[in-house]
Amino acid sequence: MNLGTIKNKKSIRNFWYSLSPDRRYFLRKLFFWPLDTFEKLIGKRHKYVPPRGAVFTGGTAGAIKFIEEAAHQLSLLKTYTHVATDHCVLDIGCGVGRTAIALTDHLSSEGSYKGFDPVEKGINWCKKGIASDYPNFEFTHVDLFNDLYKNKGDDAAAFKFPYRDNQFDVCFSFSVFTHMSVKEIQNYLHEIYRVSKVGAINLSTFFIYNAQNEEYISTRDSFSFPVKRDNYRLMHEDVTAGNIAIEESFLLKMIANAGFKETKIIHGFWKDKKYTGDKLEYQDIVVFMK
Repeated sequence: MNLGTIKNKKSIRNFWYSLSPDRRYFLRKLFFWPLDTFEKLIGKRHKYVPPRGAVFTGGTAGAIKFIEEAAHQLSLLKTYTHVATDHCVLDIGCGVGRTAIALTDHLSSEGSYKGFDPVEKGINWCKKGIASDYPNFEFTHVDLFNDLYKNKGDDAAAFKFPYRDNQFDVCFSFSVFTHMSVKEIQNYLHEIYRVSKVGAINLSTFFIYNAQNEEYISTRDSFSFPVKRDNYRLMHEDVTAGNIAIEESFLLKMIANAGFKETKIIHGFWKDKKYTGDKLEYQDIVVFMK
């Protein structure tokens, strides 16, 4: 990659993060409007998959890829949490229902799904589609501030999950703790512990680094974390939730501080210098048991 391309990408990133969350959402919706309109006219849409312009986080490859990603996430949950058909599961930061779609085919009527998210548009979409067809699926909007997704809202570092103690067999989050501050993550870990049953196996994804790869992930040409802070690094100085990478030993201390006794890290391939195809997930998977 030449110097001009690198500067171009950084300029685009700086411009994007200089915008308010509402403006980012508007531009995304405007950019994908022609393709979304075309796919609607020809009937190339999935009932539960929103148009590209409404997907405020994650990929924009269309319904087929969206469903494939949902199936992949369910596969990870089956592999690492052994989620059963009658389990009560919590989807932290459920977005527009990506994982929920796959779980509709996995959870039985004896099982239940609950998901929450600070972006109301996503919650309304899930309620209109998935929840209307599956009464054991519940979606909740929580009014929390996030400088990537929300202009205003309550402090996520003091947020209490709207669920009772010891309620869930499995709690999970995909690409949520990659967009939160350290204080917010620590609070969420405490809340996961509170609402998990004894013996619950929980899964979340992170960007994790250590002394061996810190220099590489902070200086490489693309997808780097150049802004150094105490025990974590940011992708952009002005948007603390843009992307965050956490130092490995520090994250393990955070998880232990929340009360979890067993933790396992399955490293993803986001920080590999060369993709070898032997890792299941781009982000780092962290599994922890109460």
